[in-house]
Amino acid sequence: MAGHLLKVSSLASAVFASSGFYLYNRQLNLNDLSVIRFGRAAATTVVISLDYLTAFKHVAYDTEEYWAIKSKVHLRSAERLRDLCCANRGTFIKVGQHLGALDYLLPEEYTSTLKVLHSQAPQSSMEEIQQVIREDLGKELSELFVSFEEKPQGAASLAQVHKAVLHDGRTVAIKVQHPKVQRQSSRDIVMMEVMLKAIHWLFPNFAFMWLVEEAKKNMPLELDFLNEGHNAEKVANMLAHFPFLKVPMIHWDLSTKRILTMEFVDGGQINDRDYMKKHSINVNEISENLGKMYSEMIFVHGFVHCDPHPGNVLVRKCAQSKKTEIALLDHGLYQVLQPDLRLDYCRLWQALIKGDMSGVERYSLRLGAGDLYPLFACVVTSRSWTAVNAGISSVPVTRSEDVEIRNNAAQYLPQISELLNRVPRQMLLLLKTNDLLRGIETTLQTRASSSSFINMSRCCIRAVARSERFLPTTQSALTLHDIIHPFIC
Repeated sequence: MAGHLLKVSSLASAVFASSGFYLYNRQLNLNDLSVIRFGRAAATTVVISLDYLTAFKHVAYDTEEYWAIKSKVHLRSAERLRDLCCANRGTFIKVGQHLGALDYLLPEEYTSTLKVLHSQAPQSSMEEIQQVIREDLGKELSELFVSFEEKPQGAASLAQVHKAVLHDGRTVAIKVQHPKVQRQSSRDIVMMEVMLKAIHWLFPNFAFMWLVEEAKKNMPLELDFLNEGHNAEKVANMLAHFPFLKVPMIHWDLSTKRILTMEFVDGGQINDRDYMKKHSINVNEISENLGKMYSEMIFVHGFVHCDPHPGNVLVRKCAQSKKTEIALLDHGLYQVLQPDLRLDYCRLWQALIKGDMSGVERYSLRLGAGDLYPLFACVVTSRSWTAVNAGISSVPVTRSEDVEIRNNAAQYLPQISELLNRVPRQMLLLLKTNDLLRGIETTLQTRASSSSFINMSRCCIRAVARSERFLPTTQSALTLHDIIHPFIC
C-alpha cells in the first residue's frame, strides 16, 4: 500500500510540475484550454486512483462487505469520469460514450453512469455554426437555405444536426462539426494516453491502452464528414436488396469535411416501444430486420456500422408505401474486417449456435483469445458459460442470466481488460457493436429469438460457402437442417 501511495504522490507531483512548466512557457497563450483540460484529466486520474487504493485497506477480499464497497467505489469513479467528460467535451465525451456502450464488458456502475453522455453532449452557439458554414461553404445561411432551424435536432460529441429547407423545397439535415473539436482532438488523445499509462503503472492488471489505440485510428475518420458520406453511400448500395432499410441521401454540393448535408429522415428511436405501438409498428419485425442488416454487414461483407446506439437507428412507417422502415444514421464509424478474421468469426458463431465446444475453442484461439477463450465466448455472445456449453440457440435468455453476466463484468474486469488487449483491434468495435445491439434487443424484449439465429446462421453459411466455393460439410459447419431443427422440435 505504501508503495502504491508513493507512486500516486510521485505521479501527482510530476503532473502538477509539468502543468506549471507548460503554463509558464505558454504565458502568451493562456486562452489555450488544453492546459486546463489536462489539469482536469490529471486531477481526476489521481483522485480515482487514490480512491481505489485506500477504500479496501481494512476489508477482507471477496467478502460481502468488499463487494459492496467496490460497487460504491466504481460508482464514485464513474461519476468523476462522467464529470470529466462533460467538462472537457469533444473527444472525451466520444470515448465516454464508447465505454458506456460496453454493457457486458464493464461494471454496471460505469455503463449506467456513462450512458447519460449520449444526452449530455455540448451544443455550439448559432454564431459558431454560422461561422463554420461561412468558412466551409463560402455563403451565408440565407443564400443556401429558405429556412434554418436554430434549435438543433440533436447534439453529439463531435457535431450537431440542424433541420433546414433548400431553395428547391427539399428538407435536409445539416450536420455541423463543433468548431474546436478538430484542433483539440489530437491533444486530447495524447492526454488520454498519458493518463492510461499512469493508471497501468499504478494498477498493472488494468490495461486499457486499446482505448487510445482505437481513438487514434478512428477519430480522424470520424472528423472527416466526407468519409462519412462515402460510408453512407457504400452501405446503401451494399444493402440495397433490403427494402426496409433507409439511408439518407447525401447532398455533396453542400458537404465538406466539417459539414454533411443529407436528406432529412424522421422517426422514433429503435428502443421506443411506445412510438412503435402508437404507429402500429411490429417490434418483432423490427428486431428481425435489424439482425438481418447486421448479419449481412458483419459476416458477408465485413463492412460494419459500429455505432448503432438508439439515436442513430430510427423506425418509421414510410409515407408512400406505408411499410415499416429502419433508418440508419451517423455513418462516421465503420469497421472493415479482414477476410480471415471475418471467416473465423463466422465459424465461431456457427460453433456457438450449435454448441460445438471444440469449434468454440479452436476459433476463439484463432481470434487471439488464448487460454481466455471461455471468457471470450461469453463476451461475444453476452451469454453465460452454461448457455454457451449447451448451444446458445437452445437456451433462452433469462433475467438471472443477464444479471450474472453483468456481475461477472465487475468480478472479471482484469481478465476482460487482458482479453481486450489480446484480441485483434478489429474485434473491439465488433464487441461494442454486439453490446449496442444486445441492448436494443433487451429493450424490445426480443433477445435470442429463433429468427435472429436463423438469419445469422444463413449469413455465416453464405460467407463460408463463398470462401470455399462450396457449401460447408465439415462436422463443425452448420447445414440448413442444423439451423432450423432446434426451433421446430
